[in-house]
Amino acid sequence: MTKSPLVSVLMPAFNAEQHIAQAIESILGQTYPHFELLILNDGSTDQTQQVIEQFDDARIVKTHLAQNQGLVKARNQLVAAAQGEYIAFLDADDIAFPNRLQLQITFLESHKADICGGAHYSLYESSGRMKSSKQRYSDADIRALITVCSPLCNPAVMGKAEAFKRHPYQIGKDYAEDYSLWAELALAGYRFANLCDNLITYRIHSKQTSQVQNSETNRIFNVSRSAYLVGLGMDGELFPKPIALSKRLKQAIPFMLQLNQKIPGISVLANYEIYARFQFRGNGLLTPLTRLERLLVSVLVSLGGRF
Repeated sequence: MTKSPLVSVLMPAFNAEQHIAQAIESILGQTYPHFELLILNDGSTDQTQQVIEQFDDARIVKTHLAQNQGLVKARNQLVAAAQGEYIAFLDADDIAFPNRLQLQITFLESHKADICGGAHYSLYESSGRMKSSKQRYSDADIRALITVCSPLCNPAVMGKAEAFKRHPYQIGKDYAEDYSLWAELALAGYRFANLCDNLITYRIHSKQTSQVQNSETNRIFNVSRSAYLVGLGMDGELFPKPIALSKRLKQAIPFMLQLNQKIPGISVLANYEIYARFQFRGNGLLTPLTRLERLLVSVLVSLGGRF
C-alpha cells in the first residue's frame, strides 16, 4: 500500500491573538491526517504565544521568536524547516475548510500541476460580508494573469516542497512577496492550477498586511511585472495599464496577441480581464462600448493565439 505523503502546513503569526486559535483548529480538523503544522510566532507583543501554547498536539511544531523579523523571513524560515513532500500555506487569520488538504493532495498526486490554489470565500470583518472568489483555473490562464495580478490566493496554496525550497520568497518584496514568487515559479516552468472547490475563508481586516497600500508596494509589483514580461520574451515596459483608445489599438492589441502566442490556451475570460487593465474605469455612458471593445478584442486574440 502506497504511503500517503506528508504535508507541511506553514502558519506565520504576528499579533494574531484574535484569530489564530480558529486557524489552528481548522487544520487540526482536516480530513487528511498526514500533516505537520509549523507555527512561527514572529515576535508578537500580544497574547499570540499564550494562545498557541494552549494547543497540545504532536503534529504541531511551535517556534517563538523574541523579535519580529518580518513576513518574508518568517515564511522562508518555515519553508526551510518543512519536512513534508508538499507544503501548504495558511495565514494565522484565515480558516481552512475540513477537506482542503485532501482535495489538494488528491489533485497534486495526479500530477496535473505542481502548484495548486483554489476558490475561497473572502470575509470582510468590518461588515461580516462574505464574498465568493472569481478564479481562473487553468495553467495558461494563471500564467497570463500574472501580467496584471496575483491569480493565486497565497493562504490557499499547496505545492511541491522542492519548488518553494528552490525558490524562496524574495527579501525586499514585502506585501508583494507572493506575487513575485508566482512570477518566478512560472518562469521556472512549474505548472499551476486552481481548484473549483472552496478551500479557505480568507479574512480581510484593517490590520492585515495585504491591506497595506503604498507607492513602494506598487513599485515592487511593477518591477515584478516587468521582470515577468522580460522572462516571457516581451517588452517589460508594456505591462497592462490604462492608456487612451488610440494607444490601445497600437500597443494593447499587439501586446495581447503576443501574450497569447507566448502562452497558448488563454481563455476569452482571462483575456477579457487582462485587456480591461488597458482601459480607464468610470466611463459612464460609454461603459457598454468599452465592454464591447473588451469582448471583441478578447475573442480576437484568443483565436489569434491558436494559429
